[in-house]
Amino acid sequence: MKKIIYFTVIWIFVPICFLYAEDGFTQRDRELLIELKIKMQEIDKRFELVDKRFDQIDKRFEELRQDMNSRFEMLFTFLWIITTIFTTLTLGVIGFAYWDRRTIIRKAKEETIEEIERKGLSTKLLKVLRELAKEDNKLADVLRQFHLL
Repeated sequence: MKKIIYFTVIWIFVPICFLYAEDGFTQRDRELLIELKIKMQEIDKRFELVDKRFDQIDKRFEELRQDMNSRFEMLFTFLWIITTIFTTLTLGVIGFAYWDRRTIIRKAKEETIEEIERKGLSTKLLKVLRELAKEDNKLADVLRQFHLL
């Protein structure tokens, strides 16, 4: 079946093609080739314009990329500055808390000792022991050993 269709198509269309074919290269063919050449030159010019436009777009993208890189660098620099400030503040607060705690504990000890001495229990007790040490040599030796006499 396919062979019959191919055979029919070839025997019908091939003679029709020969009917429309002219003898050799005519003036009209020459004009068509010249027009085609002119059109091809115009197309080439358009492609050159398109290429130039693409080059301009590439330059703009390159400028935008450089601008974005500089902005990212500025952002990272800013983040480093913020990190440094935060770290410094944190260490400062921890150092201040440690120093303040030591100072307060020292001051509390001094105030406690002053309070005990002000009430006089230890002072009175020390006076009593010194009086007894005048009569008791053993007690006097012990108080001298602890530098209380």
